[in-house]
Amino acid sequence: MLDQHEIYEQILFESLGTMAELKSASLVAAGNHNQGIRIESNSGVFFLKLNFDHERDILYKEEEGLSLIRKATFLKVPETYGCGRVEEYNFLLSEFIPEGKTKHDYWENLGLGLAHLHLTSQNEFGLENDNYIASIHQKNLQTANWVDFYIEQRLEPLIGKAYFDRLIPLEFLKKFQEIYPKLESNFPKEKPSLVHGDLWSGNVIATPDGNPCFIDPAVYFGHREMDIAFSRLFGGFDSKFYESYESVLPLEPGFEDRMGLFNLYPLLVHLNLFGVAYLPGIERIINRFVK
Repeated sequence: MLDQHEIYEQILFESLGTMAELKSASLVAAGNHNQGIRIESNSGVFFLKLNFDHERDILYKEEEGLSLIRKATFLKVPETYGCGRVEEYNFLLSEFIPEGKTKHDYWENLGLGLAHLHLTSQNEFGLENDNYIASIHQKNLQTANWVDFYIEQRLEPLIGKAYFDRLIPLEFLKKFQEIYPKLESNFPKEKPSLVHGDLWSGNVIATPDGNPCFIDPAVYFGHREMDIAFSRLFGGFDSKFYESYESVLPLEPGFEDRMGLFNLYPLLVHLNLFGVAYLPGIERIINRFVK
């Protein structure tokens, strides 16, 4: 079995070739599922994401998502150099981006960059392949109607998982499903937009020159208000971001009233990942629409 140093060397070899030599490695981030390591080599400095307890394709799907976003927005998206598996580790080797201070027009640029992303469209909601949001499998079967997609590919799998894992009782499962007939009248008709899919403040960083950079996407073609609603869920986005976004792509009236319906999905993700602390937020939304 390789030790940690040898694992890093093997990853450099597979990603960059035989001439790449490891100089140093240091842990820069650690979460529930991933480790982030700064790798310094004779070929440059890189960011290595390691994951050792999930599906073998999870970081391949992240690499695909980064590539899709990179082609669809003028904002910075890290370049990737290698993806695979060494020993029990999944790995993704990418560009190391030191975090900088936000410059004066950071939020305006982020809003414009997200609008640019959302202008990328296709005929159906979904994606050619399934992927992941955090460690949760994300179904992307392409569907003509947004409400059908949202129910069948987003809400129903995760509320069912929560029931199966005994996070909710049968009574609440049935009440949650009563929201489905109400969605059509609450969601404005929109063409499919390429969305980041996991847009909270932790997944946007400032580059050394102070501009925004997208990281850790969970992409698909969805309703663009999914990203806007998600950005409001945990705070951290300045009002200038929303003003800038709407200068290009104005939201239909009534967004504040329907925002919670979009946020049922990220709240279900958090319920399944982190437990019942996120259930009251889901209950409040359901109780508002289901009497």
